[in-house]
Amino acid sequence: MSRHRRAIASAGDPDDERKGSALDLQMLRRIWSFVRNHRKLLFGSLLLLPAAAGLQLLPPYLLKLSIDDAITPGKIEKLAPYALLLIGSLVLQQLCQFGHSLLMQICGHRSMHDLRVAGHKHLLQLRAAYFDRTPIGRTMTRVTNDVESIAEAFNAGLITIIGDIIALIGIVIAMFLLHPWLALLTLGVLPVLLVVVLTFQRALRNTHRRIRRRIARINATLQEHVTGMKVVQSLGIEPRAADTFDQVNRDHREAFRSAIRYDSLLFALVEMLGSITVAALIWYGGGAVLEGSTVTFGLLVAFIEYVQRFFIPIRDMSAKYAVMQQAMAASERVFELLDTNEPDAPDLDGPSIASPSVGSPDVKKTADITSHANPATETMIRFDDVRFAYTENTPILKGLSFAIRRGEHIAIVGATGGGKSTLVKLLTRLYEIGEGAIYLDGSPLQTIPRTELRRKVVSLSQDVFLFSGTILSNITLGDPGISENQAEAAAEQVGLNRLLNLDQEVLERGANLSAGERQLVVFARALVRKPDVLILDEATANVDPASEEVIQNGIAELLKSRTALVIAHRLTTIESVDRVFVLHHGELVEEGPHEKLLADDGLYAKLYRLQYIDE
Repeated sequence: MSRHRRAIASAGDPDDERKGSALDLQMLRRIWSFVRNHRKLLFGSLLLLPAAAGLQLLPPYLLKLSIDDAITPGKIEKLAPYALLLIGSLVLQQLCQFGHSLLMQICGHRSMHDLRVAGHKHLLQLRAAYFDRTPIGRTMTRVTNDVESIAEAFNAGLITIIGDIIALIGIVIAMFLLHPWLALLTLGVLPVLLVVVLTFQRALRNTHRRIRRRIARINATLQEHVTGMKVVQSLGIEPRAADTFDQVNRDHREAFRSAIRYDSLLFALVEMLGSITVAALIWYGGGAVLEGSTVTFGLLVAFIEYVQRFFIPIRDMSAKYAVMQQAMAASERVFELLDTNEPDAPDLDGPSIASPSVGSPDVKKTADITSHANPATETMIRFDDVRFAYTENTPILKGLSFAIRRGEHIAIVGATGGGKSTLVKLLTRLYEIGEGAIYLDGSPLQTIPRTELRRKVVSLSQDVFLFSGTILSNITLGDPGISENQAEAAAEQVGLNRLLNLDQEVLERGANLSAGERQLVVFARALVRKPDVLILDEATANVDPASEEVIQNGIAELLKSRTALVIAHRLTTIESVDRVFVLHHGELVEEGPHEKLLADDGLYAKLYRLQYIDE
């Protein structure tokens, strides 16, 4: 395999080649945990199975009686009752089968609805690190395609396998009661049949595992190309993207072809064994009929019917077995997602730990507050010797300590990789700190419930994300605590109402809005939640100069009476902040007002001069 194909093979699923044990009974027990709530439907369906299986035994026996008691002796008057009984048994059998199938499918759809909801709920509780390393397409496959495969097992008649087994047992008993020697002849093929089924079992299981992995890889590749379509088209790499997708699609086709090959071969072998059994029965039973032994013509016809009914569920079970294999392979992956033990760290209980005083000797003292903050107010944010690393032995923040007072505006600058974005992620608890402590308004961050924390601290990135819906729904995001009047007031305050109507439809990712309009929608979204702390990640970086003035006015409204952290990439835009924090390799190396840092001629001054020259 070439280097390019190896890259493709690993792109969709990091554990693609892992073979887990995945016992069927274990998977069924876990599926049962979701079916349990709908067990009344399941039990109702199960009650109809014995009736349907019992009624299935009547037609062959009625044919025997019709032939031996009516046709052979020439008693035509007896045919009508037998015909009515035959029709009645068939109608009742189909009604029982209909009721069973209806209840089973309702139970299956409701159970899979619960499983899909559980998968989505679990995703919402996972740490941000999980999504950083897991392809989106792979995750979507787990919650959509894989759950649908389990649902197909219900639709295809998962529990009807139990009915098939009951029917098989009934057929065997009926054949032995009618004629033991013919029954033994019929069942002589069972050892061969058992060997055939067991031989194909492992091959089908491994094949369907490969199919599920290939589907996840297709979804991951497709999602990546669609999301990055502008890059693909602007750089003219459509042929390479097409080749990549063609490769993963071809891998899926080959895996599916193997499954079809095994399934078809199993079906053909079962059909062949059934035909051989019927042939042997006709040869032996036909001779016995001609010799005038205990085997009558009606008995032989009944046995042929029973043999065909015996192999029909076995033949169908080969198809159901393929569906079951897909369901088991899919359930492995769904429950692997549910078993992913990376939830957000729990909120700590108990009394809040008091924040150290501003003058604590082990914390850098804050500079004099100038225009935006009141010197008499308390500390709003404090980092005490915070250390953090995304991966072991690769520290990002190295003992970061500072204090920010309420209402103060802080700019955070530094070279790429200095820890600016990491600081924001820790403050909003997208990631948990490794060592040290972070305090918000005097309380340790871990003691503040996430819903409350993320209402108090709102982060606005330059990468704006809007949902399909309306401008109004993108501002409220379905929060029942935000009224339409409040949303309209926030839109008016940031200047959004002068550009857009709140009832205007928003396409996926806000494709029908300009960058500036999308940014204003996000400003209104933040303002209506009345945060205590606002984090701005270069909000005007992706807008044109004409829109920048409107956005700057919106930012001014956002920053009024709020503590603000500005992640600054263009240093010429932060001259009005109260203080500047300069991060370098995860450490706070400089802090102070813009003019003072320029006068100190340190790292900040060098960065400022270099960027000023470039601009």
